Amino acid sequence: MSLNDQVITSVSSQINQMEPARKLATASTKKVLVAIFIIAILLRLASAIYQGNTVVPLPGIYDQISYDGLARRVVEGHGFSFAEGHWPATLAGEPTAHWSYLYTLYLATIYALIGPQPLVARLIQAVVAGILHIWLAWRIGQRMFGPTTGLIAAGLSAVYIYFFYYAGGLITETFYIISILWTFDATMRLLSSSHTEKRSSSVSSSYWRLWLELGLAIGVTVLLRQVFLMFVPFLFVWLWWNLSQSPQPIPWRSRWTNRLQWSVLKGLLTAASVVFVMIVPWTARNYLVFHTFVPLNTNAGFAFFWGNHPVYGTNFVPLLEPETYHSLIPNELLGLNEAELDRALFKQAVKYITADPPRFALLSISRAIEYFKFWPSSDSSLISNIARVGSFGICLPFILYGFWISTKLLCHSNPPQQRSHLLLIYIFVVVYTAIHLSSWALIRYRLPIDALLLIVAALGLENLGKNYFSLRRKRNV
Repeated sequence: MSLNDQVITSVSSQINQMEPARKLATASTKKVLVAIFIIAILLRLASAIYQGNTVVPLPGIYDQISYDGLARRVVEGHGFSFAEGHWPATLAGEPTAHWSYLYTLYLATIYALIGPQPLVARLIQAVVAGILHIWLAWRIGQRMFGPTTGLIAAGLSAVYIYFFYYAGGLITETFYIISILWTFDATMRLLSSSHTEKRSSSVSSSYWRLWLELGLAIGVTVLLRQVFLMFVPFLFVWLWWNLSQSPQPIPWRSRWTNRLQWSVLKGLLTAASVVFVMIVPWTARNYLVFHTFVPLNTNAGFAFFWGNHPVYGTNFVPLLEPETYHSLIPNELLGLNEAELDRALFKQAVKYITADPPRFALLSISRAIEYFKFWPSSDSSLISNIARVGSFGICLPFILYGFWISTKLLCHSNPPQQRSHLLLIYIFVVVYTAIHLSSWALIRYRLPIDALLLIVAALGLENLGKNYFSLRRKRNV
């Protein structure tokens, strides 16, 4: 048997034997998990305290200046606007929909209750992230590969420098990553629940509560970052395919199959309805202030336009001087309001792409270099270089090894749910990466896929550890 087959056989047998252990963590597992929680919270609190009670530009989290200023304006009764002209092209006192409504309201609520105290918002965010991010990473990891992988995934997530650095920043990244993990956790629980429902003659209330929870998780996610909406159709197709499959070979047009598919369809409509209800108030607000249809935020057109402007040629530069971005906007468009300008810039970006498709292709390839950068750069600050090398740089070999193992698992006879979960993660990685490689690629935009790839890295680390101890035992025999 080749080494390749030995690895797959070993991992497959280990995973198949772990099913009973997945239901309840052992006492030792709980102790380790508590220790991981403590480490995660302390690191995130340290990051929050380091960033302090003032809001200043810091590497990778410059947007916190915008969120802090916007939250203060909301508390003062001026609505979602800025006192002075602001990024991207918002005039003083004019309404904006460029920034996450949900995260702005988070800051505004804290400022309204205790005054403008950024450190308090940072500390609350740090504690929430230290608990929920780690808990969800553990849940997803242990559900896919067993409790050991879950613990390793939680541990990696706890000490991943990017995660505890951004947990102190007043930007959407931390809550956005948590809500994505929540969405995946709810989706995987829904798949597990469906196997029980398929064997019963009726659909339980807990099954429908899971659909409502999934809709709530997706709604929170898109209110933090609307880009997640582009992945939702892929998620729904995955759910339809996996949940509408019959547990046993039966005729396609049987009553059982029809009932099953109708149940899945109602579930998808339920989740979609929850998302719709969460978005529509902001759509109505946007129509009132911009007098045009804007589903949620006005940032896709700006990002797509700037990310594909001919100024780059075929070599993408992640950050230009702030004033450069404004100068790239055609003068004839500057009289439009923010929503109209966002739409006009999107159309202009499409013209750039269709006029020179080869340039777009080469530009997108160049964005991949920035998106997956793991080495230090003289153009970056010390903090950025330490975070880049100490996070993605260290974990990348284990991610690649875990990816190799998991890809092999997809091709072997393993539990169907495991294959489905793996496929869902890789669909997200591919779709989310493609979105940013076609528009604007920054390292912090990659962090949501890092959160899931660390689970794959945990699989690789667990396998390496077991192989190492297995070799030691053989040598001692």
